Amino acid sequence: MPKKDTKEEIEEKKELYGYQQGAIDDIFNKIENSPENHHLLYQLPTGGGKTVIFSEITRKYLERYNKKVVVLTHRIELCKQTSKMLNGFNVKNKIINSNVKDLVDQDDFSCFVAMVETLNNRLIDEKFKIDNVGLLIIDEAHFNSFRKLFSSFKNTFFLGVTATPLSSNIKLPMFKNYNELLVGQSISSLIDEGYLAKAVTYNYDVGLSSLKIGVNGDYTVKSSDELYTNLAMQEKLIHAYKYHAYNKKTLIFNNGIKTSLNVLEVFKQSNIHNVRHLDNTHSNEERKQILRWFKHTPNAILTSVGILTTGFDEPTVENIILNRATKSLALYFQMIGRGSRKLPNKNEFTILDLGNNAARFGLWTNPVDWHYIFKHPEQFLERLKDDVEIERQFTYKMPPEVRVLFCKTLEIDFDVEVEYKLALSKNHRPITVIDKSVEQHAKMCIENTKNLYEAKQLAKILHEDIESRARHYTYNLSNSTKNYLDWLIESYKTKLSLAVGKKYRESIFED
Repeated sequence: MPKKDTKEEIEEKKELYGYQQGAIDDIFNKIENSPENHHLLYQLPTGGGKTVIFSEITRKYLERYNKKVVVLTHRIELCKQTSKMLNGFNVKNKIINSNVKDLVDQDDFSCFVAMVETLNNRLIDEKFKIDNVGLLIIDEAHFNSFRKLFSSFKNTFFLGVTATPLSSNIKLPMFKNYNELLVGQSISSLIDEGYLAKAVTYNYDVGLSSLKIGVNGDYTVKSSDELYTNLAMQEKLIHAYKYHAYNKKTLIFNNGIKTSLNVLEVFKQSNIHNVRHLDNTHSNEERKQILRWFKHTPNAILTSVGILTTGFDEPTVENIILNRATKSLALYFQMIGRGSRKLPNKNEFTILDLGNNAARFGLWTNPVDWHYIFKHPEQFLERLKDDVEIERQFTYKMPPEVRVLFCKTLEIDFDVEVEYKLALSKNHRPITVIDKSVEQHAKMCIENTKNLYEAKQLAKILHEDIESRARHYTYNLSNSTKNYLDWLIESYKTKLSLAVGKKYRESIFED
């Protein structure tokens, strides 16, 4: 191999932080004092340096034991990154990829880095066998694709590493594959000690009732595309970016390619042109070119689908937009973790949540009982708030830029639940609550404009408040469907337009 290529395959050795050295000592204590077939799972947040930790563990293990180490990953990019990091720790290693058909040189290496599918195929075909493996390291251990290889390493110490010890398949819980969990530093402690950037989160309430759940337990791409390409979500996305993250280097996560391409066009139509799209259909060369552009463009916006959730490290990211909803705790932490790297001139980053994800899982920095999740994954998932419960807690707060348009109105709030109970106590029909709300909105529009045209234009700005009030109204009904809610919102807007006209005429007669 040419000298230049060799240099590119070596990652500069990282300095071990105190908490990393402490984790290495704890893990080695387990290796030395547990049965040789013990399965240990180690948890550490994204950005905490899991690859650094298991690279140093590999180096020390090979020094102390006359056995080999195998590192398993689920993506070819992670294979290459892991190999480079191991080289940086002076661990001579060989990547087992699709080009490796046999291991005639296996005695020349003490460490192997392998794609799980490739290694599994070779072992099934009996093309080769790795002898004398004492330590098996599983990166991103929450993926279940690794299980198929476990039977091939009988008397081997297993070290799984992950940021989220919750299996991607609830039917295959991690406690069935690992004997114990070792929890590392928390996100908040890594922030407090200066290792991770502080997160500032802005949540935007999104109605998710139209989303469907797929066989994998998460929202389907098709239903997500339908929701996130509609006009209201486009406007919400652009508003969130302009108001909280304008000119910040931004990484956007979407659930579908259709949505991501739509995001690309929406930004360009909003006269924001420093934006590109990336998904798994791009070639390796295209991907490298796009990521190179993203790295060296200060205010770049990259809208993506799936491909950058793991194995991607760009510390200069200043803003993460979750332009999707997910029921996966691992995906939630992985997406946010892409912005958590700290730099000398970067102490915090922004999270714009357009999928009610923080309402479901809690803020990124909230404490998490990983031992409970590891031991009782089904109970943990059952306790998560569902979409209906989350949306019941939505409280519309008029944005400052909208509130200023209604500055002449002192009271703009309307408590639907209180008004609903009041109507029932007076034996009024429930729909009178909507009529009363319409009257208040019409009054607001007339008070803050000079003519009928301005008043009706102002009424259109109230669409988010209208949707919120209509949604809370339907929560009080015993039987309510999405179709009824959609009808109610359109009916409300019609009533408001008529009420604005009526009040305007009344104001003329009064004058």
